[in-house]
Amino acid sequence: MADPVLPAEFALIARHFRPLAGPGALDLQDDAAIVMPPAGRDLVLTVDAMVAEVHFLADDPPDLVARKLLRVNLSDLAAKGAVPLGYLMTISTPLSTSDEWFAGFAAGLAHDQAAFGITLLGGDTTSTPGPVSLSLTAIGHVAPGAAVRRNGAAPGDGVWVTGTIGDGALGLAVAQGRLADPSGELLGRYRLPQPRLGLAIAGVASAGMDVSDGLVQDLGHLCRAGRLGAEIDAARVPLSAPARAAGPDWLATCLTGGDDYELLLAVPPGCEGTLRAAAAAAGVPVTRIGAFHAGEPRVTVRGPDGAPMALGAGGWSHF
Repeated sequence: MADPVLPAEFALIARHFRPLAGPGALDLQDDAAIVMPPAGRDLVLTVDAMVAEVHFLADDPPDLVARKLLRVNLSDLAAKGAVPLGYLMTISTPLSTSDEWFAGFAAGLAHDQAAFGITLLGGDTTSTPGPVSLSLTAIGHVAPGAAVRRNGAAPGDGVWVTGTIGDGALGLAVAQGRLADPSGELLGRYRLPQPRLGLAIAGVASAGMDVSDGLVQDLGHLCRAGRLGAEIDAARVPLSAPARAAGPDWLATCLTGGDDYELLLAVPPGCEGTLRAAAAAAGVPVTRIGAFHAGEPRVTVRGPDGAPMALGAGGWSHF
C-alpha cells in the first residue's frame, strides 16, 4: 500500500522540521510534547517573538533569522543561569514563502541545536497576509531556587556586563545604510547574537537579565525591581573596536540601543572574584561599569567629564 499523501502543511513540517525534533516531541505528530525535567531541577521557560522589519530585515538570510530567534531565547535562559532543554516554535509566513526559505531556516536551527544542545519539541505553522512572524518558547532547567531574578540587587552591588555593548544597535544602523562596517563585525552581531550560556552566575549575581532593549533601559528594570538606583560610568562600558571606530556621536546609541543580548548583572563585592573566575572558565569577558545605590529607581550615566549624560529615550519600546 502506498504511503498516504500528506496535506501541504504537514508535508512541510515533515520535510523541514521533523528532523529537528528531539525526545518528547512525539515525532511532531501529536498536539503536544511530553517532557520529563531532570530530577530535582526547576524548569525555566521564556518566550520571544520576532517580526520581519521589526526584529530582522525581510531580506536577511533565513538561516540567520532562525539562529537569532533561537539565540535571543537562549540568552534569557543564560540570564537565569539555566541549562537549555528544548523549545516550541510558531511560524507564520505568507503563502508566497518559498520552500528554499524554509530549508534555510531549518538548516539554521539544526546548526544551533547542535551547538547549544537543544532540540525542537513542537509548535505550529500558519499562513499570514502580513510579514513573517515568529515566536519561540525555550525551556531550560536550574537547581531548585537557583534561578537569577531581576529583583535582589542591594546598595553597593556592582553593575557588571558581559562582552561588549552597542554592537547590535550599530549593526542595525549598518543594515539600514546609516553606518559603515568594513569588518562586517557590527552587522554580524546584529544578525547573530552570542547567548552567554555556561557562565555560572547562580549564587554569584544577586540580580540579572539580558540586554535586549538597551543597556540603560534594562538597567532601569533592575532598579525598579530592586527599588534602588544605579550609576554607571560611560567610559567603563566595554565597546568593540568597530564601535569605538564609529566615533563619539554613536555613544548614546550604544548605551540605549537594543539587540546586544549580553548579560547585565548585579554582583555583591564579595562575589566579584568568583564572577571573574567563572567568566574566565567560560571564556566570557566581564566588566564592572558602575554600582547600585539606595535611592530613587533610576539610572544615572556619567559622561567623560563626570556630568550626567542626557540620553533622551532610554531604550527600545514596542509601544
